[in-house]
Amino acid sequence: MVDDSIVEGKHILDVTCSNRSMWFDKDCPIALYCDKRKCVETVYMANGRHQDCVVNPDVVCDFTNLPFNDKSFELVVFDPPHAINISESSWTCKRYGSLGNDWKDVIKGGIDECLRVLKPYGTLIFKWSDCHIPTADVIKAIGRQPLFGHRSGKKMNTHWMVFMKTN
Repeated sequence: MVDDSIVEGKHILDVTCSNRSMWFDKDCPIALYCDKRKCVETVYMANGRHQDCVVNPDVVCDFTNLPFNDKSFELVVFDPPHAINISESSWTCKRYGSLGNDWKDVIKGGIDECLRVLKPYGTLIFKWSDCHIPTADVIKAIGRQPLFGHRSGKKMNTHWMVFMKTN
């Protein structure tokens, strides 16, 4: 478990912050940012361009084993890796990570941990891109139905889903 002082004043938990690309305020004072890695890597893209990918979480941890007490946060954000079995040297893997063949257990374990650290009636925002694994298969693996969601993106393959902890 992490020291309680790290969680004090934090109401939002991002369990897979990566480079915080979906955050408007990348240093939101009421959010605690987690990722299983802390690094700066130069990412080379297919067009020959490159950029630094900075992953700088407040807490380094795995989303399937969060080091926080039960019922600690009002809102949890979960944007796990979406690609399966991709090269560790690829742009996508360096920026977002990758899943293996055990993806069903990993994603379900992540959802279970996110719900564990949510306060009663807390909200879980889950983002999924069905680039490799269909969203319907992910929902089946999770074993829970979202309350509602929305498809977005140019190809409409990103799904934002909302869950609520009811106990």
